[in-house]
Amino acid sequence: MRNQIKALRKARGYRQEDLAAALGVSRQTIIAIENNKYDPTLALAMRLARYLGTTVEELFQLEART
Repeated sequence: MRNQIKALRKARGYRQEDLAAALGVSRQTIIAIENNKYDPTLALAMRLARYLGTTVEELFQLEART
């Protein structure tokens, strides 16, 4: 699953630390999500979308299966 978190975070002027603190997760969690190494829970995905002012569907995209 790909995501737009890094682009939206930077566009809004947030640091990874800011986003992590606001969502109650570690900076390492934000890094892993941004690098597509970890898919967040639905609850965390919804909090991310809300904090970044978008929807879950716009924030995350399923990759095509091969």
